[in-house]
Amino acid sequence: MTGNEAIRQAVETGPGLGVVSIHTLELELETGRLAILDVEDFPIMRHWFVVQRKGKRLSPAALAFKDFVLNQAEQFIRLPGPIIPEKM
Repeated sequence: MTGNEAIRQAVETGPGLGVVSIHTLELELETGRLAILDVEDFPIMRHWFVVQRKGKRLSPAALAFKDFVLNQAEQFIRLPGPIIPEKM
């Protein structure tokens, strides 16, 4: 499966496991319909980059967004709640 929604639905409707971004599961985690398992070598860490074309002047909105991402976005990253202490 290639989409987070399809993976989430497959795990939710049957006995299964999936790997998706924590940000796609907020409601399911809050309601207890899905749980995060403590799996060795997880989470998979991703690196995000901000890029822009060399010599390109950014609009005020684009510049504000860039500044926000570089200086403040870490405050808004939601970390997972309780993790079920099962090793896989």
